[in-house]
Amino acid sequence: MIKKAFTLLEMLVVIGIIGILVGLGAISYSTAQKKARDAKRKQDLKAVQNCLEQYYSYNNNFRYPNYSNWPSVLNCGSSTLTAPSDPRNSSPYVYTISSSSDAYTICATLETESPSSYCLRNQQ
Repeated sequence: MIKKAFTLLEMLVVIGIIGILVGLGAISYSTAQKKARDAKRKQDLKAVQNCLEQYYSYNNNFRYPNYSNWPSVLNCGSSTLTAPSDPRNSSPYVYTISSSSDAYTICATLETESPSSYCLRNQQ
């Protein structure tokens, strides 16, 4: 009676291939998570930029709001926006505004792109 079975070498090859595929999948998943967080950062900064531009046009004083640090609520003129935080560690974004309030720069540090700093400035 002849029994057919896999040899030890065949089993090791299959286990090795499965290990390689699992490793590649984990790397792809990690990269996808980083890209998703970067997209969220860009979306958050765009929302803040829109809020600052609304404030600029709503108040007719041609000034942006002067914040000394990242506020918990942003004044958008006729409405407010809860200030977003970084999706990875919930720390605030870097936010700077000139002393004359005629320009602003909001920045976030990205995980996957080069250069790693993503900034938006006033649109004028």
